[in-house]
Amino acid sequence: RELDDYFPNKVHQQEVNDPFTTTGAEGKFDVHARISGGGVSGQAGALRLGVARSLNQIDRDGNRPSLKKAGFLTRDPRAKERKKYGLKKARKASQYSKR
Repeated sequence: RELDDYFPNKVHQQEVNDPFTTTGAEGKFDVHARISGGGVSGQAGALRLGVARSLNQIDRDGNRPSLKKAGFLTRDPRAKERKKYGLKKARKASQYSKR
């Protein structure tokens, strides 16, 4: 599917196209990607990381400084915290009763 069909939101489209605009490679490449899991925003971020990494591999000396400065080559390390026993959620405890 086209980018406009998969990401109808203009913000997500811009996020995916950011590595191309940063390196000046707009319209020079056709991208075919398979994304699964997560939400729409997470998928847009994952696609941006994949596009940035591929542009980095194509021309490491020319593209890497601009992509690195924009922060496109860094993966977001945040993940869902696991639920602990004795608690309702990862950090939420049941209500404390003094008496």
